[in-house]
Order: sequence, then structure tokens, then C-alpha cells
Amino acid sequence: MKMRAGSQHEVAVQKQLRAKRLTSAQVGEERLQKALAFSGIGSRRDMEELIAAGRVSVNGKIAELGVKVKQADEVRIDGKRVTMRWQDRLARVVLYHKQEGELVTRDDPQGRLTVFDRLPRLSSSKWVAVGRLDFNTSGLLIFTTSGDLANRMTHPRFEMEREYAVRVLGELTDEQIAELRKGITLDDGPAKFTHIEAQGGEGMNHWYRVVLKEGRNREVRRMFEHFGLTVSRLMRVRFGALTLPGRLKRGQFYELSETEVLAVMKWADLKLNGEAKDH
Repeated sequence: MKMRAGSQHEVAVQKQLRAKRLTSAQVGEERLQKALAFSGIGSRRDMEELIAAGRVSVNGKIAELGVKVKQADEVRIDGKRVTMRWQDRLARVVLYHKQEGELVTRDDPQGRLTVFDRLPRLSSSKWVAVGRLDFNTSGLLIFTTSGDLANRMTHPRFEMEREYAVRVLGELTDEQIAELRKGITLDDGPAKFTHIEAQGGEGMNHWYRVVLKEGRNREVRRMFEHFGLTVSRLMRVRFGALTLPGRLKRGQFYELSETEVLAVMKWADLKLNGEAKDH
């Protein structure tokens, strides 16, 4: 992704995209609990409990779980009208260079710094993490205001590629590399790299570039441990079509421009606001 300002034409296009809003018809209907959560009333689970308790009405009728609402609808909680916010604008996407030792969580009981503490503040929505990286893994983390984009990139049925640079103590044999391409069996099922390439190294340390289409817990580390090799450094460099920018230092983020976000939405086959299309 670009790390510099574009031409005057690009800046003008981005300004138009920033100001563009979807019409009511384009926004369409949304599940009530999701719409309330997006409006900042509370978590989706909290909203489900309010609806189940009969405390929410839509157009004068007590709402039931699963009901959908649109912009013209009047929503009330305990008889008080709610000001609804709608996802009617371009979603936001941030690329973050995670450092080893950072936590990918919103709340840490020990009060340690998390990656969410380093992101831009949002007033009308929240950042959704696209997948996770464990405590000792560095590299590309993606955050977005679009829950559907996060789902599109992480749900197993979409088989989104994740690419990692891996440093191990020791070296794989040609036979072991062939096995990792064909598939091995871990405790939680089969696993394989769709691509693995030796990248050289010094002394006992050797680097590999690997690609896989799922994100199970510690999967890359466990695949090397299957052959008795310890991963000493693990860095994610690509997730789907998004690559870690070369000039992005650890602990820093880069927010995609409006034109870049639009390209991501087209690639993911989502609407401008990051919602799934009706097919």
C-alpha cells in the first residue's frame, strides 16, 4: 500500500468518497441488536438481552429477537426514543505493525498495554480485529470498522491466505518440506502450507517464507515443532490482499486512504460501507 499523499486528482477522489453516504435503500435493513450496538447503546449481547426482556419497541410494537430495522423505523428502549446511527459511509481500515510482547485484546486484567491502545480513537463505531497474533508473534494486524470485512477475511470457508516469515533453530530437509506441502497431522487435525520456501540463514538459524489458508492457534509454530524445530521468530507479512508496508515500523499504524479502502471492499465483494451485498 502507498505511504504517501497522492496527486491532486487522487486527493479529490478521496474527499468525495469520504463525504459520500449510502441512501436508505442502499443501507437496507439490519438486525435490531446489531443496529443498536453500532449506535453505541451497548454490546450486541446486551442488546439481545434487552430485546428478549421486551424492553425494545420498533414502530410502537414490542420487538422480538431477529427482527430487522431500517432508517425510517422508530426504535425505543423503555419507551424512550433512541437516536440510531447507521453504517452509511465508507468503512475504515488500519494496518498495524505488531511488536512481540503486545496483546491483541481490548481488556487485560493486569492493565498491560494492548494493540487497541495504539489505534486512532473512534466516536461512532469500534475497531474490529481481523484475526489475532499471539503474544510472541509480530507483524501485520488489520483493524476495520466493518464486521463483514473481518468475517470475510477470517471465516474458514473463504480460505484467506496468511503469509509469514519464520526463523527456526535448525533446518528442514527436502523430505520434510514436501511433507509440509502435502499435509501433516496435528493434535487438532490436518495442516499444510500451500507454499513454503527456504530463505537462507546463518549458523543454526534458517529463515522460511510460508503461506497457509487458516489461522488456528499457534499453527505455524506447531507445524515446525512437528519436526523437532523451534521457531525463534515469527512475523506475519501478508493477510489476503493486504501486505505489511515495508516502511511501517513496529508499534506504528497506517490507515488506508479512501481509494485504498474502496479497492479492498471491491476485492472482498462488499458494499462501500463494508456490509455484505445481497446476492
